[in-house]
Amino acid sequence: MPYFKTSQEWLDHSVALLEARPSQTRVTTRYSIKAVKPRKLTDPDASSADDSAAAASDPKPPRGSLVLKTYDPASGVTLKYRTTKAAEVTRLMHAAMGRLGRAMANVHDVPEATMQDADAAETPQGEQTPQQAQQGAAGGGGGGKKKKKGKK
Repeated sequence: MPYFKTSQEWLDHSVALLEARPSQTRVTTRYSIKAVKPRKLTDPDASSADDSAAAASDPKPPRGSLVLKTYDPASGVTLKYRTTKAAEVTRLMHAAMGRLGRAMANVHDVPEATMQDADAAETPQGEQTPQQAQQGAAGGGGGGKKKKKGKK
């Protein structure tokens, strides 16, 4: 099972697989935290007692790993992606829960509709409400460009 090199590539292929077979395809996530193994020095002559003492007293924090897998049992297709980047883990969890979740539920992306104000919905197109007339008559105020400050 090969891993994809980029998360976007994995996400695009996973969406396509889920759209083809939404009832059979499964998306799984696995998050694991493992302790970082200390590096072995390659040159024994270059190491000193000070370096080994500093390395032992300053251990690296454990490293988390997220593995995402999309599997279709009917065709046997498996799509995998692995990352250790914390920022990417958050983004992928939102993508997996959002975009892939909608594809699994067979709900298509619907663009958000803009909501109208209650006054605008009741008033015909050509007329203005009293609030709109007052705002238009007041004129002038705000919205102009600000003066840029120079470097000192």
